[in-house]
Amino acid sequence: MFVDQVKINIKAGNGGNGVVAFRREKFVPNGGPAGGDGGRGGDVVFKVDSGLRTLMDFRYQRKFKAASGSNGMNKQMTGRSAENLVIRVPGGTIVKNTETGAVIGDLVDNDDTLVIAKGGRGGRGNMHFASPKNPAPEIAENGEPGQEISVQLELRLLADVGLLGFPSVGKSTLLSVVTSAKPKIAEYHFTTLVPNLGMVQLDDGRDFVIADIPGLIEGASQGVGLGFEFLRHVERTKVLLHLVDMSGVEEENPFESYEKINQELSKYDPDLIKRRQIIVPTKMDMPDAEENLKKFREKLQKSVGPNEVPDIFPISSVTHKGLQPLMQHTADVLETTPDPIETPVVSDDDVTYAYTPKKAFKIEQDEDGTWVLSGEKLERLFKMTNTEHDDSLIRFARQMRGMGVDDALRKAGIKNGDTVRILDFTFEFVE
Repeated sequence: MFVDQVKINIKAGNGGNGVVAFRREKFVPNGGPAGGDGGRGGDVVFKVDSGLRTLMDFRYQRKFKAASGSNGMNKQMTGRSAENLVIRVPGGTIVKNTETGAVIGDLVDNDDTLVIAKGGRGGRGNMHFASPKNPAPEIAENGEPGQEISVQLELRLLADVGLLGFPSVGKSTLLSVVTSAKPKIAEYHFTTLVPNLGMVQLDDGRDFVIADIPGLIEGASQGVGLGFEFLRHVERTKVLLHLVDMSGVEEENPFESYEKINQELSKYDPDLIKRRQIIVPTKMDMPDAEENLKKFREKLQKSVGPNEVPDIFPISSVTHKGLQPLMQHTADVLETTPDPIETPVVSDDDVTYAYTPKKAFKIEQDEDGTWVLSGEKLERLFKMTNTEHDDSLIRFARQMRGMGVDDALRKAGIKNGDTVRILDFTFEFVE
């Protein structure tokens, strides 16, 4: 099964917790704090694997979570950092933020990588909080939560040459003849439901990848038929072979069919119509093919002018007539055609991201009168607070006061003794 679009959820690893510990050794009086830091959580990384052709693996696994870092230890020993989670994807994968639709990355070349979610840093042990006023602190941080994001993966095939044309025009037959690919071929429309790739190897040592993609019909740019499936994959090709049926059996007016295909390309993406095209009249072994080709040339010259007519290479895939000159010419054109792919430069800021909060905290009140505090920054600070130690809770209270939470609660109408909740932790507000 060919899968070219999936949505997945990603969670980077949490940092390990810092610990509260003290030196307890013989002949070492007043050893002092010795709690180590937690290890860093694992990042989630996309990496291109040249052996993959579809996103099929993601059909069965939609959630990916990196390992968390290990907790700190006594004697100022830092916990082990977690390994990164590497997710392998095929070349041509575009990564989008599901919520915003923004493109986060475009993975094209083999071994290209993209850090999509960063692991949390390890929490600090109590050795970092010692001071002259408090030489034996019972304060330690929990690890920072790893970043979490939902992304959509879209695969756009990396082919040098794409085959254009209506269904049953002979694209799959051509691919089967000039490459070792074995596409499904039959005398009905939409035989090709998924893209097929094949490698053309010429006698002079040159080679290129050619793609047979589901056929277009009128209205494809609005999603009719398999339009979007085709048009998304044709975006990356350097050269387009525009196949036109000259038999007169399937297409009564070859020139009209040729124009309809170009109109759909232009509606979907105006840049596609500028892509280098080679016109390939097909089924030239049929009785009326030569006459139909003559009429086609005349109409084409009137439409674009005699000096603007694209290259025309008539073929018959059944008799193999014209195939070798077409493939040689296609290879020549490829050598002088620039790559249409523009890989966006993705900085860390582009990936990190959507996580930047607009407000540090938000205050709401439940039906039972409980005041509920939320907000990414506030919740992050709370998750990094070790609630088992009073000193840590006092430090968190100071952090909230510094953020303006106390003043905001008073302004909202809180009273002495009211209950306040952050996530699953509740406490009593005291003036």
